[in-house]
Amino acid sequence: MTTHVDFVAILFIVWGALTALVGVSTLALGVGAVSLATSATSGRHVAAGLTAAVFITLAVIAIVWGVGHVCIGIPLRKRSPRARLLAILAGSIDLLLLPVGTPLGIYALWVLLNERGKALFGVRYS
Repeated sequence: MTTHVDFVAILFIVWGALTALVGVSTLALGVGAVSLATSATSGRHVAAGLTAAVFITLAVIAIVWGVGHVCIGIPLRKRSPRARLLAILAGSIDLLLLPVGTPLGIYALWVLLNERGKALFGVRYS
């Protein structure tokens, strides 16, 4: 089970880095839309402004979600009980993120809620 926990931690770090990278690229699109909104003539500045707001909002969410996964994955490799709880929470939310988040969430929940997985973090329930 040690290998599974390490693998979940690595998957969290990789998933977080890729999500943050997507967030940064989306932020670049948002900045481009802002430049279009400020230079657009007639009625186009409204559409470009709305597009910029949506892109920037999604970018911030993706960056925060990605950095959060990295910040959970690193202490998860060190068997931190708090990181385990945060990974269960993030894995539960990942279930909604098709197509990659769903298998990651299922695998993370299976590993971290398994009795042998709990034992690695010093969790004992009767």
